[in-house]
Amino acid sequence: MGTPHEPKQDRSRATRQRLLEATIDCLAQRGWAAATVAVVAERAGVSRGAAQHHFPTREELITAALEYMFDTRMAQAKAEAEALGEVAEGVGRTEAVVAGLVESYTSPLFKAALQVWTHAAADPALRERIVPLEARFGRTSHRLAVESLGVDDADPVAHHLVQATLDLARGLGLADVLTDDSVRRKEIVRQWSATLHTVLGPRPAAD
Repeated sequence: MGTPHEPKQDRSRATRQRLLEATIDCLAQRGWAAATVAVVAERAGVSRGAAQHHFPTREELITAALEYMFDTRMAQAKAEAEALGEVAEGVGRTEAVVAGLVESYTSPLFKAALQVWTHAAADPALRERIVPLEARFGRTSHRLAVESLGVDDADPVAHHLVQATLDLARGLGLADVLTDDSVRRKEIVRQWSATLHTVLGPRPAAD
């Protein structure tokens, strides 16, 4: 029984969050096969019946976990963008933005999402659920990157370079899945940031 300070809806919300976090942990650490409702319930310290009350099917659990991952990744990206207010303008700021984007693709959240993407490639029903979420995530990530870099997204060059940076970040995240790629990744981030800053930096005034 809960206490007067823990209303039923709050307990329900907390149980749901534990299940979603346990799903992400299972996906990131043990892979797709382990992320069943039963295994997730045990990991979350919740009865299987309680888990199925929130998520009657595995597909609903996985989809909800992806939405939770989206919200969490976006909250982290926004926090990082706000923290950039303390970083001076210049190549150092560009490198901080790029490094933040790259590191977001080496997190457990990305590794969990990767497990779902891989499975969805052969599961049309799951893919149909995931594609809109990832499209929304891609648009939001692009917008936040544009704002952090302080560039004009209406400029085709800037638009494509920001997208290339996001694609680079994803690729470096994939390279880190099997082995620790941090040393090479850091050097690539440094070199790409210098190039990006040169191209996207202040343009000389027209005569």
